[in-house]
This record gives sequence, structure tokens and C-alpha cells, in this order.
Amino acid sequence: MPAEGPWATLREHLHDRLSRVDDERIDDVLRSGGYVDDDGVPLGLDAPFVAGQRIWFHRDLPDEPQVPFEIGILHADERIVVVDKPHFLATIPRGQHIRQTVLVKVREQLGLPELAPAHRLDRATAGVLMFTTGRRWRGSYQNVFRDRLAHKTYLALAPIRDDLVLPVVVRSNIVKERGVIQAHQRVDLPPNSESLVELIEPVPAIGSQAGPALGLYRITPHTGRTHQIRLHLLLLGIPIVNDQLYPELTDTGRDDFSTPLQLLAESLSFTDPIDGTDRRFVSRRRLDSAHERPGRRTGQ
Repeated sequence: MPAEGPWATLREHLHDRLSRVDDERIDDVLRSGGYVDDDGVPLGLDAPFVAGQRIWFHRDLPDEPQVPFEIGILHADERIVVVDKPHFLATIPRGQHIRQTVLVKVREQLGLPELAPAHRLDRATAGVLMFTTGRRWRGSYQNVFRDRLAHKTYLALAPIRDDLVLPVVVRSNIVKERGVIQAHQRVDLPPNSESLVELIEPVPAIGSQAGPALGLYRITPHTGRTHQIRLHLLLLGIPIVNDQLYPELTDTGRDDFSTPLQLLAESLSFTDPIDGTDRRFVSRRRLDSAHERPGRRTGQ
């Protein structure tokens, strides 16, 4: 609660503060004992407003479309769990995505309540994603990514440009503002991001597919800025197939899983900070211009 205010009751303050929640819904929760203090004592409709008091409650979960793709388990041991993340699943609960996230699903699947991500992937990106099993291991493995000791490669489908000389190292200054969906690149500032981009092979058209010739690219990022790979390929004039953010924001329904971003976290390797062993994990997923369809399974 704020340090001061004009409210006589907790109810009055919550009506003002939780402006996106119907007043009647707030009253229902107060009647049912859903708001409690630090000692777990329910706070009712007539509870006074107490400056600085801490209030606990479970917020209502949003309606979430079921993501129709499975999470592959690549590795699990005492300290870490490595998964093969599908497209359309966020790494952690945030905003409109709570239960339909990798963290919640794998916690429930493996019975690991302290599971936490060592790093993150965008909701639109598939591939290798690592978690720690408990708090005692969390800092050690998160520091591997913080200190840039992890080696990661990505695969992407994007148009082929005959005039583009590859491989190429792309450097730019990427700025991501809080509350703004798209990041952008500043030409007036020194680079803060770097990626190596290589063309592996052309990708043949499937069926009646039209459009520019596509290539399968491998990208090795040396930094980890938000949307870095998507922006660097855009800077090269080869935006990733089905990118709904770049170059322009495309409005699609939350239950539309028909056009996944053709970007895959292909591999992850690092020296284990606990026992010094070399670790390497490779995704079993594949990118293709036919896309990933609901019901398609990955190996366990």
C-alpha cells in the first residue's frame, strides 16, 4: 500500500488502484477472503486502509488459447533441464501468457517447483532452452549467459540476395524501449551487438510456393540483444520468413499458429560451471518452408 492516501478502507483503494478490474470482482474477492495480509489473515470489505501494508492475492488468469505443440526434453539431470521449445510458447509467464509458457508446463510435467530459466528465448523462436532445477544452481548457470561464456547458434529461413557477400559479421546499435514491442537500430551510436551470418544452402520451393528464393542461414550471435538476429537479417535486406514484427508489425490472432517465425535456436554449448565438463545440446526441430503444423511431434 502507498505511504499515504485519502482512502478510509482497503476496498476504496483497490477500486482506484486496480482500474482494469471490475469493482464487483474486487468485492467478490474481498468477500471470499482472497486478499490477505502477511500473516495470511483475510481482509474483508470493511478492512481499513493501512499505509505501507503488504497485501497478497492471486490475480485472475487471462483466457489463453492452447498452444498445440509439444515441448521436447533434450536433457534432464540434478542441476539442469534442457528443452526443445516449440514456437508460440513464451519462456516465462508475462502479460497475456501465464499457463501457456514453457516454465509453467515443464514445472508441472517434471514436478520441479523451483525450475527457473538460465536464459530466455522469444515466444516466436523455437529451439534449445535451458533451465535450472533449484535455487542452489541458479546463479552459477545464469552467470554463464551473463558473462557470454555460452556458445549459441541459430538457424533461419530468409530470402537469398545474389548481391550479398557471405559470410558477414553484422554489427549495429540496438535499442529496445520498455513498453514498445519493436526494437530499433541506431546508426548514430557505436555498435552494441554482433552476429556472424552464413548461408548454409538454398531451400527448394515446396508445392506452389511463390515468392523469392529462400536460403537456410546459420547465425552465431556474439551478443544477446533483444531481437538481435531478426534485426541483423533485416539490416542485410533478408528479413526472416514469417516475421510478424520486422520490418512491419503484423496483427494476427492469439490463436493463429499457422505461420511460425522461421527462426530456431539450433545449439547451445558451454563449460559446466559446477563440474567443468563440456556441455552441448542440439535441437531436434527443423525449419522448412512448409512450416510447423499443430500435432507435429518432436522426439523426447
